Amino acid sequence: QVQLVESGGGLVQAGGSLRLSCAASGLTFRNYGMGWFRQAPGKEREFVGGITGSGGSTYYVDSVKGRFTISRDNVKNTVYLQMNSLKPEDTAVYYCAADRRRTIATFSVTTMTYWGKGTLVTVSS
Repeated sequence: QVQLVESGGGLVQAGGSLRLSCAASGLTFRNYGMGWFRQAPGKEREFVGGITGSGGSTYYVDSVKGRFTISRDNVKNTVYLQMNSLKPEDTAVYYCAADRRRTIATFSVTTMTYWGKGTLVTVSS
């Protein structure tokens, strides 16, 4: 079956960096656009950004644009989220998700096909 497993979360000070990874199995990885989402305490899950199956295009929401970078390795079946200049408001559980039906700019919580279980990122002030 399909599995998406996130890793790399942890505690970091404001201004610091973290790189999250999401390892995929059970699917033809290169055929799927991959998205990163996050859910802060007491808030709804929100879209952060996505990358096409080839890795040729990325999309970011305004709140992370210029600070976060998504990349993928289709040999290792892994997608990454490099997070720089972290802020306390970036504190959340981060999830990766896969979909092959929609363009990455239209990724949403309700339309992704497969989900990981998430990894917690805590940014201290």
